[in-house]
Amino acid sequence: MNIKKEGLGILIVAMSLATAWAIRGQFGHEQGAAWAGAIGGLALVLAAKRKDWYPKMVLVALASAVGWGAGGMISYGQVVGYGRADNFPNAFYGLSMLFVIGALFGLLGGGLVGLVLGHTKQNKVRWGSLVSEMTAGGLISYYFLVEQIGFKMTPPRSEAWAIILGAGLAMLWYMARNQRNSAIRVAVFSALGGGFGFAFGNFLHVVGNVMEIDFNMWNVMEYSIGFFGGSGMAYGVFSSKWPVDESKPRAWVNRVSLFIVLVFVPLIVYRESLAYGHLIKRLGEVDNLEKVALSSTIFAATIMVVTVVLVYTRLKNVNYDQKKTALFLFTYLGLYALMSYVIKGLFAGHMILNHHLYVLNIIAIYFLYKKGNYGTFDVVSDTVNSKKWFVYLLGFLAFIALCTVILISIHGELPHSHNRFN
Repeated sequence: MNIKKEGLGILIVAMSLATAWAIRGQFGHEQGAAWAGAIGGLALVLAAKRKDWYPKMVLVALASAVGWGAGGMISYGQVVGYGRADNFPNAFYGLSMLFVIGALFGLLGGGLVGLVLGHTKQNKVRWGSLVSEMTAGGLISYYFLVEQIGFKMTPPRSEAWAIILGAGLAMLWYMARNQRNSAIRVAVFSALGGGFGFAFGNFLHVVGNVMEIDFNMWNVMEYSIGFFGGSGMAYGVFSSKWPVDESKPRAWVNRVSLFIVLVFVPLIVYRESLAYGHLIKRLGEVDNLEKVALSSTIFAATIMVVTVVLVYTRLKNVNYDQKKTALFLFTYLGLYALMSYVIKGLFAGHMILNHHLYVLNIIAIYFLYKKGNYGTFDVVSDTVNSKKWFVYLLGFLAFIALCTVILISIHGELPHSHNRFN
């Protein structure tokens, strides 16, 4: 077992999703999470170095975008406030519920990626049936837990977490019935990684605020969920057994998927965050606000269109390989980073430290990619070990409890803290 090879592959995915998720903090919501999720999926295919996965790299990116993006509907600002409480019950509730929310992000993101990787000509995923079951599961879960029982995690904000929970459970049930054990492994490890990353990130967030570190600690929390969620997803994929599929997706399927990832997702991000009206509100009090907002929105639109045309020209023949996967990943990630500069006031002369760190991360990921000594594990498995996973869960909860004890011992009442329990 080449630990160095395995570790580098996981690190590429972890850093890619972490950087994209930190950038996502400037945009938010489902569309921002979808862009970040697609980047994680592309990094996964690139780091795996499996020739039979390159033809479906756009499908993996789309699945990751849909899975991680769907979690973007979950409201968690109120829960972060619970984590800032000065007493154990409320602070532990905050961190543990962030674990649940992060796990829901990873559950769908990793699970859908696993299903795409396990989909072969001989063993197809019945996508229509799966989507129907997940939709029904989400609706049943929401109306049972929230409307009937009245369990609310984030009052008075949206309780959309219950929809994602039901959809995720329905997805797992579909996987179990169809014996897609490797996909289950990816879903579970992604969930554990995402959950731990969000809870631990909130711990770092509060510690940084208490120590008055002059940095965007909220961005640290976002980087944390991306890093550990990406690590979990990569570990689940690289350590699992997958069939070799020599067949290629139909050209129209790849082209439609490419349109959604390359055109539709950035278009929604532009519409919701980079349009003139939004920039007027986001940029606040800067000199020549109207001129800066107009220059910014025109620049963003121009760069997006040029990028789409150039990338689509290279990828339209759907004969994908490692170089084209790398091209898509670094162009897509670089464009996202550039848009984060724009939305924070590039044309007003505002450039923030954490944005420069995004660029350093992208450079580091590129050097890891060029190093070439990475790939999937030598020893793989399709075993579903629920007992071991339960032990992992208990270990994470114990660690979260320890973090909670540390937090309440280093601060008193903090701004923007909330108490769920009196």
